[in-house]
Amino acid sequence: MRRTAALILIGNEILSGRTRDDNIQFLATRLGELGIPLREIRVIPDIRDTIIDTVTDLRARFDEVFTTGGIGPTHDDITAPCVAEAFGVPWEIHPPTFALLEQHFGADNFNTARQRMAKLPRGATPISNSVSIAPGFTIGNVYVMAGVPRIMRAMFEALAPSLKKGAPVFSRTWHTTSLFEGALAEGLEAIQNSFPDLDLGSYPFHREDGRRGVALVAKGQDTAEVEKAAQAIYNLLKEKGGAPVEGEPPP
Repeated sequence: MRRTAALILIGNEILSGRTRDDNIQFLATRLGELGIPLREIRVIPDIRDTIIDTVTDLRARFDEVFTTGGIGPTHDDITAPCVAEAFGVPWEIHPPTFALLEQHFGADNFNTARQRMAKLPRGATPISNSVSIAPGFTIGNVYVMAGVPRIMRAMFEALAPSLKKGAPVFSRTWHTTSLFEGALAEGLEAIQNSFPDLDLGSYPFHREDGRRGVALVAKGQDTAEVEKAAQAIYNLLKEKGGAPVEGEPPP
């Protein structure tokens, strides 16, 4: 089964450079392991129309859409009401979440700002949060999670068992220090044309100790096809006079 995913990173702080996003690599890796490869990433600001339009667009084109950021207690945490609007449902108090957060903070400290985190789109299912209690949520094929990496990862691992999985993404890599991209580009393009359903990549490296070269990667969900493409890559490296070494080049 082939499935696809998209990721929306929401937050002015990412676009301004104030915050470095650490979630992409984690989610791309984990989604690949689950057979739901990440095919598109959008980084967007905390602007209502942009969030609504982006969610509406991507949820129609991908099996699963994941968002990070904008679900806290402050004025600029507008992801949840925008997702509700994208689905055409109210954003309202979710009684079990309200009770959970009230117990966590205590009635005297459960102020209006914190009560915002107890509001979900109508019909949404909470995603549990073992780190800071306030949940994310799922509605349709959209999964809304926190932007803080430690919290996002906890939410994702709570969510992962319920996701509909596809064939895991498999990859093979060869690298060499005796050839460079220009000598391999034409041959690699021919291999890609022979395996159009795979992702083939060429990644040059240049280490501080002077080691230089290129790593060629074949990646896809059909293990047999990946193995055939990897053999073709090995053959190409040998034909061009290289010394292929399996795996990523050492750091």
